Amino acid sequence: MNDPTFLRRNVNGVTVDVRVHPRARRRALEAAAGALKASVTAPPEDGRANDAVIALLAQQWRLPKSAFAVIKGAAARDKTLSVRGEPAGLASRIGEWLQAHG
Repeated sequence: MNDPTFLRRNVNGVTVDVRVHPRARRRALEAAAGALKASVTAPPEDGRANDAVIALLAQQWRLPKSAFAVIKGAAARDKTLSVRGEPAGLASRIGEWLQAHG
């Protein structure tokens, strides 16, 4: 199975591109048209939406929150997050989530 377009492997793990919708009615993570979209109820103030996105991804993908870091777009809706770990294992886990929820 090929990796989704929002995921890129690197030596330390993977990076994922996410489009964030802060102040949403409910929390949700979905993949549509090759893009990953995260809806969080937190406002985009003082990094609260970033923390909520990390918590959502960690919960959905069953990974520790400490594995995630926002590396690009901390104050923007389009973000790139780094996920530390073994790249093939992370890509496989995210791919399984995508098959079940995409």
